[in-house]
Amino acid sequence: MKKFCRAVMYCIGLVILALGIILNTKTGLGVSPIISIPYCVSNIWGVNLGNATLCTYILCVVGQMVLRGRKFRYFDLLQIPMSVIFSRVINVFNDMIIISFNSLTLRVLLLGAAIMLTGIGVAISVEMKFVPNAADGLTQAFGERMNKGLGFAKNMIDIVCVTITVLIGLIFGGKVIGIGIGTLAAVLGVGRSIALVNMLFKKQMSALVN
Repeated sequence: MKKFCRAVMYCIGLVILALGIILNTKTGLGVSPIISIPYCVSNIWGVNLGNATLCTYILCVVGQMVLRGRKFRYFDLLQIPMSVIFSRVINVFNDMIIISFNSLTLRVLLLGAAIMLTGIGVAISVEMKFVPNAADGLTQAFGERMNKGLGFAKNMIDIVCVTITVLIGLIFGGKVIGIGIGTLAAVLGVGRSIALVNMLFKKQMSALVN
């Protein structure tokens, strides 16, 4: 019964995470770092956002293989089919949600909700200890390789993602795409929202695992 509950909660976490990511893109204030690359590619070449996200996540798995070498577990290849499902959910929300208001106040409020939902989704999906999100798996692998904490690793991955996004935008689109105050807010806010969720509900979530 616990395994079933964990699976359900894991799926709920991924759905909430996808919703948070898409709401972040809809604010027009800048997207979160990890989704900035597929968002930029999608805008320049008209590639489906879900498909661009899937390709990015597959590259994240390849990155884990390089960083971990022989320590890479074949089990972690399950991140690829998980990414296929996750990217389809991304597409559903991207097609369903249309933001028509121009009020900066409402956009900031939407950004706050997006960051909170992203944090909730990450906290739930990670705590269930199933197949990790490919981006989270890359962050963990980088931290292990550098002998640094997860926080340092995430900051470095975020900086790399933003740098790549800026370069792609400037070289192929002639401008910076997807990077803005919302990107900085996501960098600072998602971690805090994860910490808040863990502080309030970690015991209840852990009870499903142990």
